[in-house]
Amino acid sequence: MADKIKLGVVFGGQSGEHEVARVSAYNVLQAVDRTKYDVTTIGITKDGRWLIYTGDWDKLPDGSWQEDTGHLREDFSLLTDPAIRAIDVFFPIMHGPMGEDGTIQGVFEMMGKPYVGCGVLASAVGMDKVVSKILFEKAGIPVVPYRAFHAADWQRDQAVQITSAETLGYPLFIKPVNMGSSVGITKAHDRAELIAGVHQALNYDSKILVETFIDAREIECAVLEEQGHIQTTLPGEVVASKEFYDYEAKYADDQDSKIEIPAQIDDATTAQIRDFAAKAFAAIDGSGLSRVDFFVDNRDGRLYINEVNTLPGFTDISMYPMMWQHMGVSYAELVERLIATAARKKVTDYTRV
Repeated sequence: MADKIKLGVVFGGQSGEHEVARVSAYNVLQAVDRTKYDVTTIGITKDGRWLIYTGDWDKLPDGSWQEDTGHLREDFSLLTDPAIRAIDVFFPIMHGPMGEDGTIQGVFEMMGKPYVGCGVLASAVGMDKVVSKILFEKAGIPVVPYRAFHAADWQRDQAVQITSAETLGYPLFIKPVNMGSSVGITKAHDRAELIAGVHQALNYDSKILVETFIDAREIECAVLEEQGHIQTTLPGEVVASKEFYDYEAKYADDQDSKIEIPAQIDDATTAQIRDFAAKAFAAIDGSGLSRVDFFVDNRDGRLYINEVNTLPGFTDISMYPMMWQHMGVSYAELVERLIATAARKKVTDYTRV
């Protein structure tokens, strides 16, 4: 019998999406074929500690794995520890900054190890909502009108930033540029709410995005890349019970939200979404997987790209695996294909350049 492939699953992280990543990791680990893979589980706590965890995976979702001290190991080096160096391929399951933004991908590159998902560049660009918008526009994909500024700009002259944002017209959405899962997003109907929204967003990021509100449906499309072949799913839709699909609606209070796969949209819009999803993925130089989110304007049916999520959620209610399941790809098969695709990657040896 052939030796098992050594798979390293890295989960958690320091972002506001740490809890989501734990649940995603638990689901992925349950789906991994243990007859084929020898799994090493590495958790990153919210305070930045890296811990090899050898205990019960059931303790991941609620965070109690960190208290399972008999199955934790902290005294290791990513670059020199034999157990880590023996890992053949990594699967990062981390959402938001310090995980989905190219940082952990850079660590794997330095280790010379292949990994699931997008590379450093695509991950960083996908996380930055402003830089990605610039690339989407260059690729001919419509984006919602927006303004962006840094914390220093706000501190230097709030009036200038307020005036610029208000040219878009209320209501407005205020977002941290480098967060996902709707963390830190607020809707403003007037100047007071705009200011409050900026202050809230600044709790999560030093770079702020203000967008025109569009009365729209939120449609999502899953992308899977295997050996250069970009595949897309039929789009799906989450009909949120709240004014917009915020973090709580996604992960804490989903009883009243309804998922429709495929989304109830016409064939032409479906085709356009799938085409734009593939183009957006290519525009950021994506690899492995992404979920691409769109707005369909309720007034005129116009389509706008919202963002590309380079490490989408893998929870029980996450759209990415659910859309692939509708296409006939089971959760376990999806996980296997992602790992297999990553394992085939060639990691550049810069010492030979």
